[in-house]
Amino acid sequence: MNTAYSFKIYNSTAQLPEIWDDLAVSTIFLSKKYLQVLEKSSPENMTCHFIGIFDNEILVGIALSQFLDLNALESFGERDNGIKTAVRNIIFGNFASNVLVIGNNMLTGQNSFALSNAVHHKEAMQSLHAATSELKKIFKSKGIKIHITTYKDFDKEEIKNFDIPEFQNDYLFSTQPNMVFSINKNWQSEQDYIESLSKKYRDQHKRARKKAALIEKRKLHLEDIIALEDTIYELYFHVAKNAPFNTFFLPKNHFRVFKETFKEKFLFYGYFIDEKLIGFNTLIKNGEVMDTYFLGYDESIQREKMLYLNMLYDMIAYSINKNFNEIIFARTALEIKSSVGAKPLKMFGLMHHSSKIVNVYLPKIFKYLEPETVWQERNPFK
Repeated sequence: MNTAYSFKIYNSTAQLPEIWDDLAVSTIFLSKKYLQVLEKSSPENMTCHFIGIFDNEILVGIALSQFLDLNALESFGERDNGIKTAVRNIIFGNFASNVLVIGNNMLTGQNSFALSNAVHHKEAMQSLHAATSELKKIFKSKGIKIHITTYKDFDKEEIKNFDIPEFQNDYLFSTQPNMVFSINKNWQSEQDYIESLSKKYRDQHKRARKKAALIEKRKLHLEDIIALEDTIYELYFHVAKNAPFNTFFLPKNHFRVFKETFKEKFLFYGYFIDEKLIGFNTLIKNGEVMDTYFLGYDESIQREKMLYLNMLYDMIAYSINKNFNEIIFARTALEIKSSVGAKPLKMFGLMHHSSKIVNVYLPKIFKYLEPETVWQERNPFK
């Protein structure tokens, strides 16, 4: 019996099969609606393609690819200075600037592909590998040589899907963990969460709330987001630019497009002092999971008012009230997320360089590409 699957590559959501969303049930981030958001407002240095995997004429798998031109970035991140940053800039500038990601470089977690229940996993992964090779040919025909191909983000069970000969020469790497907050079934309100904390972390919560007493939090609607677009972008860009490492920057219209498309599934909260927007955060309702998205703030006020910590507490309170099962806090700011109760979930990916020689040295080079974060895990609960 021949179980080999075929694939099709689409460069527009208008071309996607009608039943595409039937397979995008595991995550909103493979749905047509979300892919349309990427189509209308993806970062300038990003090109998206959508992959359909077929058993004869039946769609049995869907996947997302993102091509990143890192040479188009002004900055890879300005927080780290010194020799490591200089070396990283040389590596990216010279032989790692064209990156093909199978998955979503803007998110943390398995938002790469979804397969139907009836699928043969091995054949589906072989087809995904073949589609990746075809994408490289498409870019080559446009004069773009892909330097690095990477598949991301998978937990220790999900990464086992790649245990086939096609991926045996890829470098298995682990990045910063995904910080996941599990909501206790017995919590009915934020107060239940507070009471489950040890005294030290109840005091932290009390102190943070006291500091933010003069800050007004508001749920912003589409017209508000449009009216405040310039300020929103300044606050976002400040945080993004000061991250240890960047591979993209959002376009200014991104939050507007997201709200237009997803309406009440996309939550945008603004934080104000004397009617001036000084910070914001965004959340995405993803089934029973709450996904945190991008945020921004005025650094001087953030420190003084413990704004970021207050945002985390607000996200927890909302998610408890609305009966979500967990919150995906994603990577970055690991220690402070740990201090509110998020747990690290180790994530894995695969990476391959087009040069056989460079590929051999990928384990050594990788530590320059992915800055190591030293942090201490906290346990805030009794």
